[in-house]
Amino acid sequence: MTVSSPSRTIRIGSRKSQLALVQTYWVQEQLQKHYPDRQFEVETMSTQGDKILDVALAKIGDKGLFTKELEVGMIDKQIDLAVHSLKDLPTKLPEGLILGCVTERVNPADALVVNEKHKDKQLETLPEGAVIGTSSLRRLAQLRHHFPHLTFKDVRGNVNTRLSKLDAGEYDAIILAVAGLQRLGMGDRIHQVISSDISLHAVGQGALGIECRADDAEVLEVLKVLEHAQTRDRCYAERAFLRELEGGCQVPIGVNTKIEGDTLTLTGMVASLDGKNLVKDTISGQPSDAEQLGRELAIRVRNAGAEEILAEIFAQIERG
Repeated sequence: MTVSSPSRTIRIGSRKSQLALVQTYWVQEQLQKHYPDRQFEVETMSTQGDKILDVALAKIGDKGLFTKELEVGMIDKQIDLAVHSLKDLPTKLPEGLILGCVTERVNPADALVVNEKHKDKQLETLPEGAVIGTSSLRRLAQLRHHFPHLTFKDVRGNVNTRLSKLDAGEYDAIILAVAGLQRLGMGDRIHQVISSDISLHAVGQGALGIECRADDAEVLEVLKVLEHAQTRDRCYAERAFLRELEGGCQVPIGVNTKIEGDTLTLTGMVASLDGKNLVKDTISGQPSDAEQLGRELAIRVRNAGAEEILAEIFAQIERG
């Protein structure tokens, strides 16, 4: 069957959250534009991460927290592909599934969103003891490292819920992804884009990852129109770095990548939960060697002290 055949309806799986649906409908729209004679249907599912909203992500584990139900749907052939925020997609996928496409990345940085009373402040000028909301250990560790005088408090829920808690005065500021706010049409809430010197972003942040069955040649061919080569290479390097370190939601790991000419530069960071110990390094090479660069950088930071940091974090997880 060729990709131009209109006979097969391609079913796109999505989480039910507002941001997930915005992203999924964008993918549906782009595919429909490129293949006007085909049918693309969206099917929604609730994942474990959507259902557990009162516990910090790091405490529930992250093996497919936002992806497992969608992956089961693909394996059972209820859906043909799933649209994920790439940062939510584990680096090791179930047998039979593959990362079929990485879309063009929007700004992967973290954003400071403030309560009205702090509109004249920046992250650097918030008063001592100001309460910052974040559910990310990566953000938490880096901000603790740079701003030990601030107070940090977990915040869960969708973007609207978090903003409501901020506006109600439960927090002085919260940290969210620039990309998520922009995709939701809430870019006006971005008070400050946090420099990568302070907060390296999550692996894959700002890009969409489209997962599908590895043996579904038709869907893989269809997805080629959405692939963005530079974003793919950057994210492959980031994911290889994370995979080599065996990290996820439970480990403060941050990255930054750029491609200039024919050179890919990857910066990676591992920090202790309290932010006191932070190991950071940078590597450059050919974009075609993206995964190798990610692995090499992971080995380098392990040898520079990240091994001890990771061992302590995993020991704490074991102890519960």
